[in-house]
Amino acid sequence: MKVTILDGRSSVDSSDYERQLAAILSDMQKHYDVEIYSINDMNLKYCTGCWSCWWKTPGECSIKDGADAIFKSVIHSDFLLLASPMIAGFVSSELKKIMDRLIVLLHPYIQMINGESHHNKRYDSYPSLGVLLAREAGSDEEDMKITEGLFKRFSLNFHGELKFVRWIEDWNIEGFDNETAGC
Repeated sequence: MKVTILDGRSSVDSSDYERQLAAILSDMQKHYDVEIYSINDMNLKYCTGCWSCWWKTPGECSIKDGADAIFKSVIHSDFLLLASPMIAGFVSSELKKIMDRLIVLLHPYIQMINGESHHNKRYDSYPSLGVLLAREAGSDEEDMKITEGLFKRFSLNFHGELKFVRWIEDWNIEGFDNETAGC
C-alpha cells in the first residue's frame, strides 16, 4: 500500500508533535511505501483561485513551487494521511494551504451527491483519508468534533473515504492496516 503523508507543522510547533510524527513515520515505513511532504519546508504558495488548473492547463497548477510532486503522490496513493497541530481550533495554515491546492485533482464540473453540489472526479480513484491532530493548549473534544465535521466535508468533495480523525497521541500502528485504510 502506498501512503502519502502531508505534514502541516508550522515553524512554531512543539517538538512533541515532531517527535510523535517521526515515530509514526518510522512505524509506517516498516510496513508501507510512504512518501512524506513537510509543507512548511517546501515554501508552497497559496491557491490564487485563478482556475487555470481547470480551464487553461487542466489538471496542472499554474503555480510552479513543487506542489506538483504532492499532487502526483496523492493521486497515486492508496491512503492520504493529513497531520497537523491544532492552531486556534483547526489545522495549521500550512496544511490548509495544500488542501486548497488539491482542487487541481478535481474537475470544475459539478455533480449532485446526497442532494449537494460537489466536483466531479478527474481520476478514476482517490485515496482514503486519515487525519492526525496534535492538541494545543485548551483543545477539547468539541474542537475535535468540529474539525472532524470539516474533514468529512473535505473527503466528500475529494471523493476519498475519511477513515479516521484522531489525536496524534492516540495513534497505534497495529490499528492501522489495509482494511482500516480502506485499501
